[in-house]
Amino acid sequence: MTFYSFARFVANAALKPLYRYKVYGLENFPKEGGVLLCSNHINNLDPPVVGITSPRPVHFMAKEELFTVPVLKSIIRACNAFPVKRGMSDREALRKGLGVLKAGEVLGLFPEGTRSKTGEIGKGLAGAGFFALRSEAHVVPCAIIGPYKAFRKLTVIYGEPIDMDSLRKEKASPEVVTELIMSEIRKLIEKHKGVSA
Repeated sequence: MTFYSFARFVANAALKPLYRYKVYGLENFPKEGGVLLCSNHINNLDPPVVGITSPRPVHFMAKEELFTVPVLKSIIRACNAFPVKRGMSDREALRKGLGVLKAGEVLGLFPEGTRSKTGEIGKGLAGAGFFALRSEAHVVPCAIIGPYKAFRKLTVIYGEPIDMDSLRKEKASPEVVTELIMSEIRKLIEKHKGVSA
């Protein structure tokens, strides 16, 4: 068993009884090839929840401050995370992310860059659009619907991959593509928010 698999098992054992999360749309998740997985961000537990519920291992971009914390930095690196400076202008992180996608693996992003304090989905950063345009990866929207309260149901929805062909041919801007991705996440939230009561 890899450390990632072990950590996923432990996290699931700890979080599942508490948040009783339900997962929808796993049939939409590509079984192979690079996947850019983009989710809204409402809680610090979003990364482990996505990591647990995703059918494939996820490489997360995580804020560089986490990699200065003793012990934690070793754990999150072993769980496939790598650091990124705020604002998505970190060239090394961009290269690393593209490498993950071109290797046919899953790159997990929270395009808002920081968690929403209101629970409402915010504006996404251009980095998500950059990865979508500069790779041939499938782009999968993901919605997490709270409330992250003990023994209240948490809902995770994986949407259908977003068709990127025309946008790549048109050489659309990263900002336009990011807004499309955020729009698809909003649609998932609107469609499924009633199931999280």
